[in-house]
Amino acid sequence: MTEQENNNSFDWVYYILGMFFGILTAVITTGSFGAAILGGIVGFIFGAIFLNGIVKGREY
Repeated sequence: MTEQENNNSFDWVYYILGMFFGILTAVITTGSFGAAILGGIVGFIFGAIFLNGIVKGREY
C-alpha cells in the first residue's frame, strides 16, 4: 500500500458504523447493558465482513 492510499483509507468508518448500529439494535430490542456490549461486538464483526467481502477492492 502506498502512502497516498494510507492517507485516504476510510475502512474505519465501516467498523464504527457496524459497532454503533449493533449497540443501538441491542439496546432497542433488549434494553440491557450486557446485550449492548454483545451487540457492539457482533456489529463490529458484521462491519468487518461487509468491508472484506462486499466492498473489497472498490475505488472511493
